[in-house]
Amino acid sequence: MDLIGLVPSFGGLVWTVIAFVLALSIIVAIHEYGHYIVGRWTGIHAEVFSLGFGPVIYSRVDSRGTRWQIAALPFGGYVKFLGDSNAASGKDGEAIQGLSEAERRRTMHGAPLWARALTVAAGPAFNFVSALLIFTAMVLWTGVATEDATVGKVPDLPFEGQTLQPGDTIVELAGQPTPDLATLVTVADALPPSPSVPYVVDRAGVRVVFDGPYPFPPLAGGVQPQTAAFAAGLRAGDVILAVDGAAISAFSELRTLVGESDGRDLRLTVWRAGEVFDATLTPRRMDLPLPEGGFETRWLIGLSGGIGFEPVLRTPGPVEAVGIGARQTWMIATTSLSGLYHMITGAISSCNLRGPIGIAESSGAAASQGVESFVWFIAMLSVAVGLMNLFPIPVLDGGHLVFHAYEAVAGKPPSDRALQIMMAGGLALLLSLMVFALTNDLFCP
Repeated sequence: MDLIGLVPSFGGLVWTVIAFVLALSIIVAIHEYGHYIVGRWTGIHAEVFSLGFGPVIYSRVDSRGTRWQIAALPFGGYVKFLGDSNAASGKDGEAIQGLSEAERRRTMHGAPLWARALTVAAGPAFNFVSALLIFTAMVLWTGVATEDATVGKVPDLPFEGQTLQPGDTIVELAGQPTPDLATLVTVADALPPSPSVPYVVDRAGVRVVFDGPYPFPPLAGGVQPQTAAFAAGLRAGDVILAVDGAAISAFSELRTLVGESDGRDLRLTVWRAGEVFDATLTPRRMDLPLPEGGFETRWLIGLSGGIGFEPVLRTPGPVEAVGIGARQTWMIATTSLSGLYHMITGAISSCNLRGPIGIAESSGAAASQGVESFVWFIAMLSVAVGLMNLFPIPVLDGGHLVFHAYEAVAGKPPSDRALQIMMAGGLALLLSLMVFALTNDLFCP
């Protein structure tokens, strides 16, 4: 095992750690603030709001008597409510016995069931809502494609001859009418790979006919973190000219060659801003979610393609943007649950479960690709954290909600002894999962 190979250099390690701590701190702050603010609204007093664990670096007490602090170990956080014995909301029986009835109402354990349940559920809920808001804001910022087959931006391509220009409306492609963007994509997807394709465009009211580049060129629309392409230094905007010396003109050809590689090294000839160089990389087996559910295992290098131009974008309305953000949040949550189920059943590799090192590497990789990529990663991780906290494991929020559900049905909470045993079991299970995930970080390819 090559521990040094986990990061490219000391500078890369520092960048990875900073990105990881920043992402985790933001998500933890959102989660814990959900507990805090809903607890405050429902009459439960928070004694401590902590980002991190261990020795306190900075703290202050607000006018409500809550101590806000930053601790030395930035790998989580907690809210300690009145009457809690620890950060996991264990019951401090002795402290509660010495309180008056009014004071007991302000504790997590003396508050009404509805107040406790809402306070517990608020942490994961704030994670989901924050992710939805981030996705919504990004949609409003970047825009969505119009229905027209009109060119917004054209990437640099190694094509000699006339090409599309911003403002062109594609009327025909390879002799087939393209009245809208959806039809254009359908027609383009059915075309066999070719160095050039006949276009008919409306350019400022003038009909122009020319042979332009294939609509789905071997262009890297994006590079996924923690993949062979990312490790090889490929960037968005790179064009793959050849694979093992064989020229290609379509992204589908690259996908086929990678899929048939069986994991052997591939030598890519890459064009970048007028310069040509070779990059050797090794495809990795990855499990991809399918639209209809389930997963498909394929050899991948981590490049995503796209159409050879960026359509004209429009700013969606608030309702449409929220809908897109909600669908994105839902997709991440359901895909995560499906992945966990398929790992448990053995349908896909358990190596898909990553721990702190894997998350840290992804944080650094996302941050290195720009602010937009990093913010998107934070939103995705926020969904994952919210989902994980809803698992019915004692110590986690989901375990506490199970206890509250039992109390609602039985009319009384579980005994203190039963709670202690279940909390200890839940902690042991959680630590086991963390060790397993960390092992995957160190030994999985």
